[in-house]
Amino acid sequence: MAERTREQVATFVTKAAAVRGWVANPDDSFREGVEEGLHTNVNRYGYFLCPCRDTYGSRSADRDVICPCVYAQPDIDAYGYCYCGLFLRPDFAESGGEISPIPERRPDEEA
Repeated sequence: MAERTREQVATFVTKAAAVRGWVANPDDSFREGVEEGLHTNVNRYGYFLCPCRDTYGSRSADRDVICPCVYAQPDIDAYGYCYCGLFLRPDFAESGGEISPIPERRPDEEA
């Protein structure tokens, strides 16, 4: 598998947000930090593993946290942003709201 570039990861983030009606975090420094984690993970594991969570060791076990994870929409609905703070609801982004920690929805162990 060819290694992904940082530009490809940034493009993935922008497109993933647009498809779902979200926006990528407008704070360049914050967003680029999360993108760097995605870049590391996609090149290490072969899939966009959420950089804010640990792997269970396989793509099938991690399917719930492949970015954008299955928890992103409920988090965005409830808080205005996902667990990582990478994706935001447009109105939250426009408000300049502050991202702070939110509860983890992923079970502690693989189901």
